Amino acid sequence: MTSLRPPRRRRTGRALPAALAGATAGLLVAGLAATPAGAGTGTTTTPGTVARTAGPSRFVPGPCPRTADPVPALDGANCGTLTVPENRSRPRGRKITLSVAVVPAATRRHAPDPIVWFAGGPGDDAVSEAQLAVDGGLNRDRDVIFMSQRGTYSADPVLTCPNIDEFNASVVGLVYDAPSTGRLHVRATRACRDRLVRRTADLGAYNTTESAADYADLRVALGIPRWNVFGISYGTDLALTYMRTHPQGVRSVGIDGVLPPSLAGGAVTWKAAREGFDGLFAACARQPACNERYPRLSRTFQDLVSELEAHPVTTHVTVPGQPGPVKVVIDGGTLVTWLTSATHLAAGVPRSIDELAHGNPQRIAEQWAGGKLSPQAVGRVAHGLAYGVFCGEWTPYETEDQVIRAGRRVFPTFPRSVLANAPQLPFLHADCHAWKVPAQPRSVRSVVRSDIPTLVMSAGFDAQTAPSNGPYVARTLSRATTVTVPYVAHVAFAESPCARTITTSFFDSPTAADTSCLAGLRPPRFEIAP
Repeated sequence: MTSLRPPRRRRTGRALPAALAGATAGLLVAGLAATPAGAGTGTTTTPGTVARTAGPSRFVPGPCPRTADPVPALDGANCGTLTVPENRSRPRGRKITLSVAVVPAATRRHAPDPIVWFAGGPGDDAVSEAQLAVDGGLNRDRDVIFMSQRGTYSADPVLTCPNIDEFNASVVGLVYDAPSTGRLHVRATRACRDRLVRRTADLGAYNTTESAADYADLRVALGIPRWNVFGISYGTDLALTYMRTHPQGVRSVGIDGVLPPSLAGGAVTWKAAREGFDGLFAACARQPACNERYPRLSRTFQDLVSELEAHPVTTHVTVPGQPGPVKVVIDGGTLVTWLTSATHLAAGVPRSIDELAHGNPQRIAEQWAGGKLSPQAVGRVAHGLAYGVFCGEWTPYETEDQVIRAGRRVFPTFPRSVLANAPQLPFLHADCHAWKVPAQPRSVRSVVRSDIPTLVMSAGFDAQTAPSNGPYVARTLSRATTVTVPYVAHVAFAESPCARTITTSFFDSPTAADTSCLAGLRPPRFEIAP
């Protein structure tokens, strides 16, 4: 399944980045009133040289952890590990270790309250995302703290499932929505579960509630009186949970690419897909050259989904790193899932859809295969955490029929076989039957109510977490600043200089973010085929 994760750094060329097209598994109490941060001398958030404890948790300074790719932002970082109970209902039970990296502020005179970064996924590694935060200027005048969520790449244990990633790569040559593909997917999921259980992992303890408690322990263990939170994608679910369960010491919260705990599941992904697609199609329709060359683009796309589901197209493409041509099958579900991520490359989408409608599937096939077969798509996502969230917090409170009905409301012409596999989450309920973790209490899906100053940021082309999720969440956040950044896809901070300006200004003054840059934004210039 495709996780709800942000893009890695943008690349040139046709293939979607692995984080966009990879198929893997991609919540209240009043907070402290915020005051604008002054330009004081500040103190660096240095973990120190001795161990510190927070109840049953313990922080120990040490070297910076391994990351999947080199992260120059970690040069000069202060690092260590936080040891926490795997399952807080059994505090004397097994302990697990989470890596911590503190990237110092870029200026000597900086604010005393740092920012802590909540990664997406679920299952992405926060420490490995440090470069994204630094490139976006988040550490301009504040230290930024990164801690690996439990089970992720730089934690111990690491609950990754390379066999699932490898199977997902093979899906490029299979009919995406076929029952046989689903059976193979569940087989891979079960095999990974069995391997992790043999390593004695308590899979039911890898969830949002435990992760929120990990961060609460980290703040105390580092001796930080108050800090700011910034969560992206699934990290917004975690941030909202954290606001509800551990509001103490939180100065402000930024959430970008909003996934509310009360809505999370397959049904909301259909709403997200419709809103993101419509945003892109409407931008094309408002651009005369695009509208003239690609009229009725939304209808063309929807017709293609039905046609390809009945008669899939098979082609072969060249993919970097592969020894020969790669077989690619495109059915209706493939097309929907491709576009969910392809909104990150919006300028070429109308042309790609038009070429497919005229019998040329190459551009879409290259992007689909290029993402799934990228080395970055294997061995990096913590499926153990992802399925803990999906199967303990989402599927117990949403039936398969509810997912289908949600899809039919927004895409009434799509075949049932397409609607049965929510975008980004194919075969989810069957996978969760195999994963076998207990349901979390219904309270994990509570609507979050808080007066902590919160930046609620969405993106106009976001087909992964619906743009309307932002205003939905803001209704019960009494000090929310709600922003939709147009013309960019999932996680605006990763794509838009304007979004980064808004974010840093918010942390400077959480009740007076500078949103003036929104007025100057323009849509992409869509590619026009000769």
